[in-house]
Amino acid sequence: MLERKIRLLIVDDSVFFREMLSKFFVDDKLIEVVGKAGDPYEARDKIIELRPDVLTLDVEMPKMNGIQFLRKLIPQYPVPTVIVSSAPIKAFDALDAGAVDYIKKALIQSPQDMQEFAAELRNKVITASQAKVIQKKPASVVKPQNVSPVISPAAAARNADTVIAMGASTGGTDALQTVLTSLPANCPPIVIVQHMPPVFTKMFADRLNKLCAIEIKEAENGDRLKTGRALLAPGDFQMSLNKDARGYYVKVEQGERVSGHKPSVDYLFHSVAKCAGKNAIGVIMTGMGCDGADGMVAMHDKGAYTIGQDKETCVVYGMPMCAYKKGGCSVQAPLDKISSIICNQL
Repeated sequence: MLERKIRLLIVDDSVFFREMLSKFFVDDKLIEVVGKAGDPYEARDKIIELRPDVLTLDVEMPKMNGIQFLRKLIPQYPVPTVIVSSAPIKAFDALDAGAVDYIKKALIQSPQDMQEFAAELRNKVITASQAKVIQKKPASVVKPQNVSPVISPAAAARNADTVIAMGASTGGTDALQTVLTSLPANCPPIVIVQHMPPVFTKMFADRLNKLCAIEIKEAENGDRLKTGRALLAPGDFQMSLNKDARGYYVKVEQGERVSGHKPSVDYLFHSVAKCAGKNAIGVIMTGMGCDGADGMVAMHDKGAYTIGQDKETCVVYGMPMCAYKKGGCSVQAPLDKISSIICNQL
C-alpha cells in the first residue's frame, strides 16, 4: 500500500484539458493533483515549488516543446513523466528523451471517452510513480562495426538451433537498446516483445536497426528466423515462435490479450518453451506487473537458460521480480552484463 497519495503535476497548454484531468482525479484514493502548468517554464517553477512525484506532459506547447523540456529537466529534476500526445512520432522522441511512458491524447467526445482515457492514464501514473528515471546518453546513429563480446564461428555453428527470446515493458526501450547494441552480427536469432502501441513498434525497430550490428525489424506473419536477425512483435498483435522443416518462423496474429497485454511476453515465451525447449535463452527485463513470468518458468522448466534483469538496474522491478520469485530465472544480472552472459552461455 502507498503511504501517501501520488503527487501529480499536469502540464498542458490547453486550459480545458488541464481542468478536465484535474476534475477526474479529485476523489482519487491514490493520486492527488498538486498543480497545473500551461507551458514548460511554468512547469519548471511548479516542480521546484511542489516537488511532484509524476508529471503528465504534452509535447506541443508554447515557448518550448515537451521534448526539449525533458532534455533540460531530467538531469536536474528526474521526475517520472508520462507523455500525453496525439502525435506518435513526437511521443516516441519524448520517450527517447527520458519519459517513462506514453498515452495517446484521445478525442474526447463523450463522458465515456473521458472515463476510458483517464482510467488508462491513471494506471500509467501509478506505474510511473514507481519508476526510476535514468539519464540517458545520446546514442550513436552509426551501426557498430566491432561489437564485443564476440561469438566465435565454432560457437555460432554449435548454436545453430538456438533462439533468444526477450521481453520488457516500462523502461524496456533503453534496456533493449543496451543489450541489442552489444550483440555481434553472428548471434542467434532473437524474438522480442516490448509493450508498445501500434506505430511505435515499427519506429522502435527501425531506430534499433540503425544502431545495432544485427538486423532489427518489426515482425510480419511468416517471417523466418535467421542468424543476426531480431524480430520485434508489432503493437496490438500477438507473436509466437513456430518451427517446420525449414526451421523457425513467427506467427503474428490478432488474438485476445494475455496477462493483460497484446503483444504479451507470456504468449511469446510459452511458444518458445514449446518450440525451442532447451535450445532457448530467455531474457526478462524492466517492466510493471508480471507478464512473462509464467512463460519464463515454462522456458526454464524445459531446460532453457533464463536471465532476469536485477533490481538495481530496472526502471521498474516488476516483471523480473515475478519471474525470479516463481523460480523462472537461472540468474539475475545487471543490465550491462546481460549481453556478455548471453555470449558466454553460447
